[in-house]
Amino acid sequence: MIDFKEKQELSLSEKFKKKGYLIFQSDNLESLNYLREAIVKNICKICKLKKPTRNYYEEFLNNFHKKIKLKHLNNIRLKLINELNKDKNYRKNYFLTSKKILYKLVGNELSMQNRINLSIQLPKDKSSLLPLHSDIWSGDSPFEVVIWIPLVNCYQTKTMYLLPPKYYKKIERNFTKYSGNSSEVFFNKIKKNVEWIKINFGEILIFNQALPHGNIVNNEKETRWSMNCRFKSIFSPYGDKKIGEFFEPITLRVASELAIKYKLPNIK
Repeated sequence: MIDFKEKQELSLSEKFKKKGYLIFQSDNLESLNYLREAIVKNICKICKLKKPTRNYYEEFLNNFHKKIKLKHLNNIRLKLINELNKDKNYRKNYFLTSKKILYKLVGNELSMQNRINLSIQLPKDKSSLLPLHSDIWSGDSPFEVVIWIPLVNCYQTKTMYLLPPKYYKKIERNFTKYSGNSSEVFFNKIKKNVEWIKINFGEILIFNQALPHGNIVNNEKETRWSMNCRFKSIFSPYGDKKIGEFFEPITLRVASELAIKYKLPNIK
């Protein structure tokens, strides 16, 4: 197969295929700070808390579990997600944090998930778990990637895990041995091979959602905050989540725009 990608693009592509993910410095720190600023501002409004100065955002978010009761967490999270997605600039800034890597790995005609997802995982909280899964198993398109943005430093159990491609290939060859198991049993069979993603605020994770991933109870002493959003090429196949329903085109090029609108002249 002929490949005209530049050397850097080829290198990134090979790393992504081998590891199943990449961690990179945000393309746009201004946009990244916009995302975190909006979260702090809105969470303080929702919870009626005093807004900290920017120098204390990390401390404020890490210690959020000291400011609320667990039983209120999901209601707070849903209210916050709604407020963030009302902001017309929020999705644009989310995209701008990762524009360059998306163009290199996915393409420059992109569809983006309509709504940003937010995870808040308090220490010892069993209600915010995302068990082992692959998004493809539930009908998502294999042409999608996930941009996962930490709002605090994430490590050990205060992060997500992912099964690297070399181990997933072994599972694919013998999938019937795993498919009948619960997610907990499945995880216990592969946990020695999963990779825990160590990532700091200012860095961004892009990963292949076809690979099994998830989280466990946060046993650290800090609250985890992270966001995730799916991107794909506009013209690549869609799964159960369709364009116009779940995805929206964000970088349609003029040649494609003209082609979509084109109609053959009536020669009768």
